[in-house]
Amino acid sequence: MTPDPGLQPPAGFPTGELTLHGRVLPASNATFVGEIAGVRVVYKPVAGERPLWDFPDGTLAAREVGAYAVSEALGWDIVPPTVLGEGPHGPGMVQLWRDEVEDVSPVDIVAEGQVPDGFRHVFDGLDAHDQAVSLVHEDSEALRRMALFDVVVNNADRKGGHVLPMPDGHRHGVDHGLTFHVEHKLRTVLWGFVGEPISPAELDGLRRLATALAGELGTTLSGLVTGDELATTERRLARLLARGEFPAPATSSYPVIPWPPF
Repeated sequence: MTPDPGLQPPAGFPTGELTLHGRVLPASNATFVGEIAGVRVVYKPVAGERPLWDFPDGTLAAREVGAYAVSEALGWDIVPPTVLGEGPHGPGMVQLWRDEVEDVSPVDIVAEGQVPDGFRHVFDGLDAHDQAVSLVHEDSEALRRMALFDVVVNNADRKGGHVLPMPDGHRHGVDHGLTFHVEHKLRTVLWGFVGEPISPAELDGLRRLATALAGELGTTLSGLVTGDELATTERRLARLLARGEFPAPATSSYPVIPWPPF
């Protein structure tokens, strides 16, 4: 894999030939698992991106890299190291693989009203068998930070399966191709913190991000998203800081939960 010369790869990111081992199915866009110098990675070539009516063609890989840059500026280690590079199927996004804990579910569907200890209720509905269920997620610092991150990058696709539980209790977020749109498109399963004050530590992270956007991060993102998208991101962050609380879903006709939610 040859990294994009216009972007500085994260320190220690492996270099060399990208060898593919298989394809992730099902996935909306072509997604491959491979390795570089013995390090497991995920590779999403631009050529494998499915055209969308509301996002410009061929831009999802760059948005994933932009999401990683925002995560780094926050200092919260939400998105695994991610770069743009040249692989077997052309240019695309390459991200370090993270081995999740198989028997842990930070986001879950339970019988209606049976919210486990340490979880937040999101909404009630019916499953495929018309059984009453509730969507819930962990009440944790990691998911609070991920929810705030999603607000800033305007994540239109935070499914439960995009939250990876790590053995040490940390949670990574993946699949950030549908981000940075100028229109409000926040669709997420992490609505359990609505209306709660943003903590001082979380505000510190958001302020770090604001400072970074005015400097080097802004320069980096300008090569990954449009000028209008960058300006809208800055305005979203400013509103979040001014309000000081987790926002509620916007009043509109668009869905606020991605479907399917997993």
